[in-house]
Amino acid sequence: MKRLLFFLLFIPSLSFSQNYVDLFKIGYSQNFNSKFDGTSSGTDIKSLDVDLTIPFVIDEKNAIVTGVLFSRNNLDVFPNDTHLVFPLDVDLLPYSKNVNLYTTILKIGWSTTFNETWSGTFVALPKLASDYQDISKEDFYLGGLALLKFQKNENLKYKLGMYAIGQTYGVFTTPIFGFYYLSPNEKLEMDMSLPIAADINYKIDQTKKVGVNYYAISRSFDLHSPYNVNTYVDYTALEFTGYIEQGFMNSSILLRLKAGYSFVNTEVYANDEQIDLRLSAFDFGDNRLQLNPDLSNSFFAKIEAVYRFDLSEEK
Repeated sequence: MKRLLFFLLFIPSLSFSQNYVDLFKIGYSQNFNSKFDGTSSGTDIKSLDVDLTIPFVIDEKNAIVTGVLFSRNNLDVFPNDTHLVFPLDVDLLPYSKNVNLYTTILKIGWSTTFNETWSGTFVALPKLASDYQDISKEDFYLGGLALLKFQKNENLKYKLGMYAIGQTYGVFTTPIFGFYYLSPNEKLEMDMSLPIAADINYKIDQTKKVGVNYYAISRSFDLHSPYNVNTYVDYTALEFTGYIEQGFMNSSILLRLKAGYSFVNTEVYANDEQIDLRLSAFDFGDNRLQLNPDLSNSFFAKIEAVYRFDLSEEK
C-alpha cells in the first residue's frame, strides 16, 4: 500500500516527497494592518485554507487523485476615504467595503509511473470563486496541472510542468521548474516548485523542524453583493515565512507556527476590464483601470496543521 501511495501529489504547493504524502492540511493566517496607499486607512487580511486529498489506487503504477481545496479571505477592498483618492464613477464603487472572498477547487487527476526514472501527474482543477453572495455560471472556471518528475538518484528528483487556470480577468498560467532533495542523513529537505512555491527545512530531532518557505498566490473573485455590482478583485500575494514545526503521533500530525512578510495586492476592477494573458508575474494586454488604491506590504502570522502519511519502509 505504501508503494502505491508513493504516486500521490500534494496539489496546493505543488510539492511531493519520496517519503510521505500530506492528505489533509488546514491553515489560518492574518496580515496585520496593510495600509491603502495615499490614505490613513488600512485593513487586516484574515485567511483560511483547507486542502483534502483522497487517493484511489488502481495498480502499482497508477492512482486516481481526488480532493478539494477551499480558501476564504476576509478584508476591506476600499479605504474609508476612497473618494479622496479615486474620484471615479460612483456606480462602480462598492459601498460595502468588507468582503469575504471564497475559492473552492475540485481535484480530479491521474498519477502514473512510466519507468524507473520518469513519473507524472495530471490533474483537472475546476474552480468556483466569488464572494458567494449570488453564485452564477460566471463564477465557474476550468484549470489544470501537468507535472513530470525525473528521479536522478535516491536523494534527488527533478520536476517540470505547467499550471493554468481561468480567472475573472482572463487566464493565468505558469511553467513549473524545480526539484526535491533529501540529504542522506534525512536532516535537510528542499522542495522547490518555482515560481510558485519553495520550502527548505532542517530536522532538529525526530519531532522538530525549522524552515523557511515561499509561496505565490494568484486568485480572482467576482463581487455579487448589491453594493459591489460589476466588479471583481484581482488578489495576488508573495509570502515569505520562517517557521517551526512540531510532530505528534509519530509525526503523522504536524503543527507549524509561521511568521513572515507578505507583498500583497487586492486590486478592484470593473468586470469588463480584462487582460490578454498573465504568464507567471507578467501581464500581457493589461490596460485596466484600477478602482481602489494599492495596499502596502505587511507582516503576517499563520498556524497550520497537517495530517501526513509516511511511506518509508521503516514504518
